[in-house]
Amino acid sequence: MNWDLIFTITNNYALLMWLILAFAPRSQNIMTGLFYGGVGLLALAYALIVIPMTVGLIDSGSGGSLDFSSLSAIQQLLSSPGGATVGWIHYLAFDLFVGIWVARNADKYGFARWLQIPILAFVLMLGPLGLVLYLLLRFTRHNKVADAVLPE
Repeated sequence: MNWDLIFTITNNYALLMWLILAFAPRSQNIMTGLFYGGVGLLALAYALIVIPMTVGLIDSGSGGSLDFSSLSAIQQLLSSPGGATVGWIHYLAFDLFVGIWVARNADKYGFARWLQIPILAFVLMLGPLGLVLYLLLRFTRHNKVADAVLPE
């Protein structure tokens, strides 16, 4: 498989989805399109690669079957072109999912877009750190701790 091409296409596609999330109006149609057309298609791409890879129909280049039982097996998988590509698509799909949740939740709680954009950049680049930053920011809008930590 041409892992470089798959990586480039999915990476550029995800970047386009993030630009839409950050700068486009957040109408219901756009958000639905981002969810299904962004997260859904990235997840589908992941599934279309990882399932055949798991049963041995696609060679990841790691020299063996997929093994998630040890750190050394994960290192071997992620050091292969196929493993790194499928791992990256996994990150792209989940980070976009979290970014959509952050954006919708930030809109709900009245955070200005100029404040959301840097947090979304952190979610894109550093996933969990961006989520933590948003949760800390969201905590500033609540009077009770329980309200601040519920993912509503």
